[in-house]
Amino acid sequence: MRILICEDSVLLREGLIRLLEDSGHAVVAALPDTTMLGESIREKDPELCILDVRLPPTFTDEGIRAALALRSTHPSLPLIVLSQYVEERYASELIAAEGGALGYLLKDRVADVSEFVATVERIAAGTSILDPEVVAQLLTRRHRDDRMLSLTDRERTVLALIAEGKSNQAIAATLFLSEASVEKNITSIFQKLGLEQDESGNRRVLAVLAHIENTGGSANGTPPQTGSGR
Repeated sequence: MRILICEDSVLLREGLIRLLEDSGHAVVAALPDTTMLGESIREKDPELCILDVRLPPTFTDEGIRAALALRSTHPSLPLIVLSQYVEERYASELIAAEGGALGYLLKDRVADVSEFVATVERIAAGTSILDPEVVAQLLTRRHRDDRMLSLTDRERTVLALIAEGKSNQAIAATLFLSEASVEKNITSIFQKLGLEQDESGNRRVLAVLAHIENTGGSANGTPPQTGSGR
């Protein structure tokens, strides 16, 4: 797989290059900022792009804004956004934007090399995956909505696991439930949120989280339990 990296930290950038190439992938470009991002994507035609949220010159939101721009110019390109913490200001807009698979991961996840590489490969293959901490913060909102308040604790936990890109089978194993019970919870979630069910896992995750970010939060103001976070 051809991968483009946009990361200002030399140590992290070189580390990503090493672990990805050791896993059999080709890093076709490794950029310190977004100056040459568009040109590099046109020339190198990467199959996946990894961007830091905060990049030069201001180290505020250059990376995530570049990711949003790529959703318009290269909508099918899978994106992974790496951040020290959740940038809620743009998270909902990026999640809601139509396009290829999306990963929003906190940087400490890179430390688990095998799990990180597996996550990269799943995103490249079309699965959208959000870090459990991202899910927790998006679910914990100040503004409440009757539809979100109607979800049970179990349904909020299932919703968080869906957002992490887990299959129904994986959710069942995590929560020690039957797949039929998980399917029942998912059906209930969609009904309560007024969202049409969709066979596409990616579209389902994006629709649910966009709805949560724009309209609601958890009933008790505490993050849902999302398992191990891996």
